[in-house]
Parts: sequence; structure tokens; C-alpha cells
Amino acid sequence: MRSINIQSVDYQCHKYIALAGVLNRSNAMQSNTAFKNTNMDPYKKIRAYRNGWLLAITDWFTILPVLKIYKWKTTKSVRLSYLGDRRQIEQDIRHGAFFMTNHRDICMDSAWLSMLLRERYFIRPYIGIGNNLFGKWWIEPLVRYLRCFVVIRNGSMHQQLENAKVLSHYINDLRNHHKSIWLAQREGRAKDGNDRTQPAVIKMLTIDAPDFFEAIIRLNICPVSISYEFDPCDFLKAQEMQQKRDIPHWHKSKADDIRSMATGINGQKGRVVYRLTPSINHELEQALREHPQLRELNRNEQIQYVCDLIDRHIHLGYELFDRGTDFDQYIQSRVDLVNIEGKDEDFLRDKIREMYDNPRKNALAARQATNGNTYPDNTTTTK
Repeated sequence: MRSINIQSVDYQCHKYIALAGVLNRSNAMQSNTAFKNTNMDPYKKIRAYRNGWLLAITDWFTILPVLKIYKWKTTKSVRLSYLGDRRQIEQDIRHGAFFMTNHRDICMDSAWLSMLLRERYFIRPYIGIGNNLFGKWWIEPLVRYLRCFVVIRNGSMHQQLENAKVLSHYINDLRNHHKSIWLAQREGRAKDGNDRTQPAVIKMLTIDAPDFFEAIIRLNICPVSISYEFDPCDFLKAQEMQQKRDIPHWHKSKADDIRSMATGINGQKGRVVYRLTPSINHELEQALREHPQLRELNRNEQIQYVCDLIDRHIHLGYELFDRGTDFDQYIQSRVDLVNIEGKDEDFLRDKIREMYDNPRKNALAARQATNGNTYPDNTTTTK
């Protein structure tokens, strides 16, 4: 299978970057809809470029064909499924939704979800991407042209707080205009497969909200479970965990991020399932009616309550793949790919197995906690 040559992409992207730059200069003269009477654009550093029909043409004639090629090359199937009542879910997303997912792959998680939503519902969500992934100069303008907004992750504590406020206002402005959004439930991928919503993400989304629960309801969060039969980056994630264990203050480099991106795009994934789940608003509004004391909790407790609700939806939506009898051989083949000094094979084997065990444990625990009564119809085990 042919892999991506990152350096050769530079030249191929120039025409898109130039076009995006022209559009950005043109659009810079238009203030954001929330600031029509001023000359300031508070979202200039993070917002997706507003390209309209040009983005649609690029999508249908360039992006979607490329995604389909990689679907054919690197998977057995990529399927959109539903947890519970499909008609209810379709009603939930009809006027825009905040799709929050677990995070397996840097590029493909959002790319394939966007592809599936466009094909079935003509929904093109705005996508959040961290600026730590901009290892090449052309990545930021390209992804912003492709309707991605920037999550700025560097800076001092004061700068991070200001960046969080700007991002929160931008996301809420998009939702106020019924735009759909994708954002992972945490910063970075869950290396051990134990998907948990980071309270910091929910805090950012509601950072200036006077009423926490009303702000969450306005966002219309629809959790999505992403299940990969095989994670092409599993050996890289295990390698990172050993390096963090053995090397004090170890951090990934930009080259590491680019390698993870290329491996995730090109690696074999087996079967891939995206499972849409109902909006959390249904359970949240019912809980607020039945337990009004929830409003009396402090903000951190309210945030954790919403995190747990999102996690339950995602865990219930996992696809549980049958591993077969040769799974131990698969794990060893992945350990063999790790090439670092002081390689600890036992540690690496345990960590790779953990990546595949944790989603199964979380799914079974979520089903047991709900006594099998919450959205049971489309939660299946695939053989």
C-alpha cells in the first residue's frame, strides 16, 4: 500500500493555500455576525474560513473522493450506526448538533464522520483542531479552508484563559446560528483506550455562562462512539507511554505528531463504526425536572455530571469486535514495530492489550449500570 509522502504534499497544497489566503483576506473585511457594527474580528486567529460554495465544490470533487480511496485502502468498512431510536436522533441533529466523540485517530476520526454526515444528511460540521498539530506551514491555512477552527493550546496561563474564552464564544456563536460542530471529548487521544470526557472541555464551553445547564442544553451535545477494529497507531501510543515512563519530562515533537498522522491515515483499521447517540438534552432535562437540586451543585460537580452523561452515551455505543484466536499474535506483531532504546516488551504488550480491553470493559460496565434498558436495540457485537 502506498503511503503519504509528507514533503511531496507541500507543493500539491499550494493552490489550496493560495486560494484560502485570498478568501481569508476578502472575508477579513466582514466582521463576525455577532460584531456587525464594529471593525474587529475577535475570532480572526481561530475561525474557519468562510468559503461557501467553493468549499462544497472542493468537498464533492476532491475531499470526498480521497476519503473514499483511503476507506477502500485501509478498512474493511466504515459504517454509520445508531444507538436507540434513529428517528429521534435524526430529529436531534436536524437543526445542527454538537457532535462530541471519543478520540482514536488524529485525522480520520473527524474526516470520516464528516464524510458520513455529508453523504446521509448533507451536514458539514465545523471541526476543532489543536494548533500543536501544525507541524508544516501549510497545515493551518489548509484545515481552516476545510472548515476547521483552531484550538490554541500554547501560551501562558493568562493567555490560555483568554484563548479559552474566545474559543467558547466562537463555538457558542456557531451553535446560535444552528451550525454543527465536531470536537473530541478530550485534549489529545486516549492512549490507553479509556475514553473519559475531560472536565476542562466542558468548562471551556460554558466558561462565561450564568446558567450552566441551560448553556449545555443550547449546545445540543450528541455524543458519537467511534470504534476501530484495529488502531494503526497502537504501537506508537504504547511507545509514547514507555518513553514517558522512562524519560523525565519527555514530550512529543512535531515530527512525532506528523508520523502519528501519517500512520493513522495509511494504517490498516479493519472495520470502523461510528454510532450516533441521542442528544444528552433528553436525559438532562428529565433529570433537572425530577431532581431540581442538581442546579444547587457547585460548578465543578455540575461539569462532572455532564461528563459522566456523555461518557455513558459513548460507552454504550461502542462496537465490540470479536478478536479471534490470533489476537496475541497480532499484539506481538505490533510490539515488533516499536524501535526505541531500552525496549520493554512486557510493558508494551500490556499497554497495547489495555487499549483494546478498556473500551470493552467500559461498554459492559455501562450496559450493566443501565440494566440493558437504555438504548439497547443497536448496540451490537460484531463478529
